[in-house]
Amino acid sequence: MALYEVETTSHIMIACADNESGARTFAESNYPGEEVVRVTHRPKDAWVISKNLLGLTHPADPCSRARDCLSKAAGDKLHAVRLYMQETGTDLEGARKVIESNMAMGW
Repeated sequence: MALYEVETTSHIMIACADNESGARTFAESNYPGEEVVRVTHRPKDAWVISKNLLGLTHPADPCSRARDCLSKAAGDKLHAVRLYMQETGTDLEGARKVIESNMAMGW
């Protein structure tokens, strides 16, 4: 199987499929209300995301900072979110996403 980058009107996803039509079928079955805009075969078996394109240009690693806040808060999500907001200046929604994603990874 190969990796395909599939862009719909609202999402960009990576799908393992045998061919382009299989990647389109994957997108259409998981996001039936969205139009498939683009399907690109990835030349390697890896997917790379640029931190600069995501706006993560500062040297602090958001995941390690979030894990540190979770540790200080003894796993209390709300307290960890507050700590993260204080330490980084991130808004409530951004802090919540970072803390919850790190809780899911088993900080």
